[in-house]
Amino acid sequence: MERGLFGAVSSVEMLSGGMIRLGVSEAEVNNIAIRFLDKTGEPTVGKTRPETILRQLTTKKGQVYSMLQGKRDVDTVLAMGIMEDVSIIPQPAGDTGKVDLIMNVVERKSGGGISAGGGISSGITNGPLAGLIGSCAIYHKNLFGRNQKLNLSLERGQIDSLFRINYTDPWIEGDDKRTSRSIMIQNSRTPGTLVHNQPDGSLTIGRVTAGIEYSRPFKPKWNGTAGIIFQRAGARDDKGNPIIRDYYSSPLTASGNTHDDMLLAKLETVYTGSGDPGSSVFVFNMEQGLPVWSEWLGFNRVNARARKGVVFGPIRLLGSFSGGHVVGNFPPHEAFAIGGTNSVRGYEEGAVGSGRSYVVGCGEISFPLMGPLEGAVFADYGTDLGSGPSVPGDPAGPRRKPGSGYGCGVGIRVDSPLGPLRLEYAFNDQRTGRFHFGVGLRN
Repeated sequence: MERGLFGAVSSVEMLSGGMIRLGVSEAEVNNIAIRFLDKTGEPTVGKTRPETILRQLTTKKGQVYSMLQGKRDVDTVLAMGIMEDVSIIPQPAGDTGKVDLIMNVVERKSGGGISAGGGISSGITNGPLAGLIGSCAIYHKNLFGRNQKLNLSLERGQIDSLFRINYTDPWIEGDDKRTSRSIMIQNSRTPGTLVHNQPDGSLTIGRVTAGIEYSRPFKPKWNGTAGIIFQRAGARDDKGNPIIRDYYSSPLTASGNTHDDMLLAKLETVYTGSGDPGSSVFVFNMEQGLPVWSEWLGFNRVNARARKGVVFGPIRLLGSFSGGHVVGNFPPHEAFAIGGTNSVRGYEEGAVGSGRSYVVGCGEISFPLMGPLEGAVFADYGTDLGSGPSVPGDPAGPRRKPGSGYGCGVGIRVDSPLGPLRLEYAFNDQRTGRFHFGVGLRN
């Protein structure tokens, strides 16, 4: 029972010498069937293929039925996002001592729909409405009854914009390694202020991107991704005209043209702990520019980040680290920007430095206040390791970015379905203070 196994004592025999022999009948799984129900509990015809559900289960025929394992299977099927309710009903399989498992599933009313929302970009700080973003999406979560997903999304702000088409197959049919495939096409426009902030107006970076990625778990808590991505990127002024130099005559592209073309080979590995505040997170990714054509950029970029929390009673200690380096000919607007809400707090976004290399560290102590509120005390430090002048055009130099800096402050946390809502105030080493608002734990 402690192991969650499904069975019963079938016989008791008294032996000489004070011994008792117990006969225990284990309930071996004889068959697993999927039964689709409507909201009233009546049988109905499902849209999802039964094999798409069955392959999610770790419980297999011939195993001793474990109720704990069955509960995990129920949670896994619910996590597919296309079921409203899931339950497992064990039934005797004749007189064999085996058990048949009936999985009752109630599908969501529709696999597709339209959604809309809004938000605030913490990286946009100029103007009363500059950070507001509206979004809408048309999606389908269960294409062909195989849990394949299609999403067409649009985000629009005063400066930002993003149009994205994304198709995901979370488990390629016939693959026994749980490999997923994602195909993406997107057109985006983002502010160039992190590296090339302009005193005479806004500057945006436009990107057209298309790619395919494959991802799969290769160890418990470890996941790997490999992909190939094509990107065309260039800068535009506040009137939408392409430009190749910023206000200080620093180049905005690596090729000298109005845009840079890149074919990127991507590798990424992710470790995630249990997800509780004391768990660890580690992410390492590498992008290699493949100069297939003479004008396509060739460079190598690596980036890593790690986070670790330790709990001492009601107090939680959180440490995080990130760092990266680029080798080769890369677009200057892709330099590592240091400073801001998810970097060195107390500074504006990207105000510490813009480097070919960077390191950022953070230490934080959080403690409960009342109800869902938590308090926090933190300190951040970041540096470009002296690499700012090696970025093409040295965009950090004319803007007098120090290249390194620290900040410390206090904050309040509120739990939400999106993660912790963070309101923080920090002083930097230039003796200036700044409010920051963020969602979720620091990257």
